[in-house]
Amino acid sequence: MNLFKEFKPAFLFLGKFLAIYFIGNLLYGLFVEAYGSRPDPATIEITRQTSTLLNLYGLDTHIENHPSRPTVILHDEGLGVVSVFEGCNGINVMIVFVAFLFAFGGRSLHLLLFLSVGLMIIHLANILRLILLFFLAKNNSPQFYYYHKYFFTAILYMVVFALWYVWATQFNKKQPAQ
Repeated sequence: MNLFKEFKPAFLFLGKFLAIYFIGNLLYGLFVEAYGSRPDPATIEITRQTSTLLNLYGLDTHIENHPSRPTVILHDEGLGVVSVFEGCNGINVMIVFVAFLFAFGGRSLHLLLFLSVGLMIIHLANILRLILLFFLAKNNSPQFYYYHKYFFTAILYMVVFALWYVWATQFNKKQPAQ
């Protein structure tokens, strides 16, 4: 029993993290499932934002929902280049980030401000990931699968870990116990 007392803060953190993570994923799963064979609004929106940025770059892109699958196709000059699935919208990564911040805790105002900034950074990093994947697919890169599955996923999680580190060491100034 003494071991539990010694590691009580770690167990509490882990319990909070897992509860928030599982509830967040359950709610997100129900949200996605509600759309059936259609893409969810978050996937449509991130694909639209990616297309808009590519068009600002000078390309001629547009998006189109797949007729029978829950994906959004990003077209360039009339040809489908990338198919964006719900797993590509970054929400699962954001759920992990939110779960950590709430499990770790801190002053409410600081937490909400850092959470907002962190979610925006994750979203922008994910859009950059989609843009880079678009160019890999457009050029028929044989490394597309590797970059999609491993490299860019690792980079996105490194962004999350960096944000966690900054929160835990710089911005989370808990009030001292009375």
